[in-house]
Amino acid sequence: MKALFVKYKSVIKFILTFLLVYGVLSIAYKFYLQFSDGSTFYPDYVTHLVAKQSGALLETFGYNTEVLPHPSEPSLKLLVNGNYLARVVEGCNSLSVIILFLSFVVAFSGRWKTTFFYILSGSVLIYSVNLLRIVLLSMGLYHYTEYEDVLHTVIFPGIIYGMVFLLWIFWVNQFSQINRKNG
Repeated sequence: MKALFVKYKSVIKFILTFLLVYGVLSIAYKFYLQFSDGSTFYPDYVTHLVAKQSGALLETFGYNTEVLPHPSEPSLKLLVNGNYLARVVEGCNSLSVIILFLSFVVAFSGRWKTTFFYILSGSVLIYSVNLLRIVLLSMGLYHYTEYEDVLHTVIFPGIIYGMVFLLWIFWVNQFSQINRKNG
């Protein structure tokens, strides 16, 4: 048994580090959501910000948008040219995806400074692509309502998770310590 632990030490370290970082950040995020003051920024600050920024981006593409609090659930309604197209919920704010990304990068950490800047730039990229994803999804829903299921459940999640996967691959191949040790 000890031989297995020695042989797979790096795998065990990766799994434990990933689970620890992911667990701690997920619990912190849960507390953030639980203690968010929905009176100022409904339903929470980041979700509110994402909805407002998505609306502003849609405005730059020539769409008349409104972002309104949903009356019966913790979300914001996104109206485009008077049509209620989407609701921006907590899951749309990209924080859970950023937590997943960050956990993986830390588990395959490289040098501290490189790891920090990669997490920072990757998080900004994920957040930005998520905003574009919401805008493109809204435009798609406005023009092609019959493709709502495919757009929302296949194409646009594929964009965000596919990009995160590519960021992970790039990290492992270019910057992580595992690459230097075994390369």
